[in-house]
Amino acid sequence: MEVQCYLFVLLGSTLFVDKSRDRLRPAINLFLKDHRRLADYAWGAGALAYLYRQLGVATRAGSKGLCGCLTLLQAWIYEYFPLFRPSQLPQSPDAPRASSWISPRLPGGDEARQRLVRYRQLLDELSADDVTWTPYGRDGHTDIPRSLYTGPIRFSDIAEGYDPSRCLRQFGYRQIIPAAMTVPHDQYRPASGSSYIVFWDPWVNQLWDNVAARRLELDFASRLCEQPSEIVEEYVDWFLTRSHPRITHPTDGEPQPRPLLVHQVSYDFLLLFQI
Repeated sequence: MEVQCYLFVLLGSTLFVDKSRDRLRPAINLFLKDHRRLADYAWGAGALAYLYRQLGVATRAGSKGLCGCLTLLQAWIYEYFPLFRPSQLPQSPDAPRASSWISPRLPGGDEARQRLVRYRQLLDELSADDVTWTPYGRDGHTDIPRSLYTGPIRFSDIAEGYDPSRCLRQFGYRQIIPAAMTVPHDQYRPASGSSYIVFWDPWVNQLWDNVAARRLELDFASRLCEQPSEIVEEYVDWFLTRSHPRITHPTDGEPQPRPLLVHQVSYDFLLLFQI
């Protein structure tokens, strides 16, 4: 019982964090009843699914703040975007990569607002050359075959789509127009509140166990990049119809409540935002 309580607090305060401050998700306990099965669960995929859902919730108009495993999100940002990296400590190859970053000092008041405006400006000015496309090397997927799995990833009642064909450049391959994703058959988004619910068909639950059939074959889907940010020509038009790439107004730099329409976006910025 003591071990179960410890793991409950550990997971609830690291991988599956919510906004309640002093409460934990009861669903975590469902996976802790039998300690012999702890190694059977895909905790990384579960944490990623939970983070994906929280990122979606954070885009809701009534949402304030962000939760989930923010250490994972920060480490991802530092790996791919050198402009936002803090100082880094030397570490052994066996140490967790995220532990090497030195947490920057958190500003407050006017300094925090100025930094936010500056970060938004940096994001809008990013080019393809400002991105480290393969921070884990071109062969990272050979060490972790699950990274090429295509389909929903889950934690408890949360399931979110995962499609590596949308980020081929992080495997060292030219970005193509990805195929349509497996999508839920229904969804519920209440008019008030910041959360939402999606409903998947029952057969979706079996996809994770069939890795061989659900694995993206990189050499079949695309080819190795000659340049790290390489894309197929028609990818830009596909991207324009599905994204709002700019955060601030391109003329005065003031934050805007809504993103610009896609036809107002320059080509250079498009090379960045399908990571």
